[in-house]
Amino acid sequence: MVFIFIFGTMTDEKEKQPNNPLHGIRLVDVLDYLVQKYGFKELGERIKIRCFTNNPTLKSSLTFLRKTPWAREKVEELYIMTKNRESAN
Repeated sequence: MVFIFIFGTMTDEKEKQPNNPLHGIRLVDVLDYLVQKYGFKELGERIKIRCFTNNPTLKSSLTFLRKTPWAREKVEELYIMTKNRESAN
């Protein structure tokens, strides 16, 4: 298979993961969006993860989420649910 690169991206990139709503979205962008939308306090209430309730910072939360798949999945689920609600309105 031959790939053609245009502006540093593969042209068939969307064909690889057409049903993945998180494709191309970085974890830092997901977390930044949720923190701006809800704040760490409400994130800690919605998702019971200590990195959101015990001296939370963006950096420490990213470190934890990158090392903990189950926590990352919960954050990604909240992001998708929130974006879907916004697009429905």
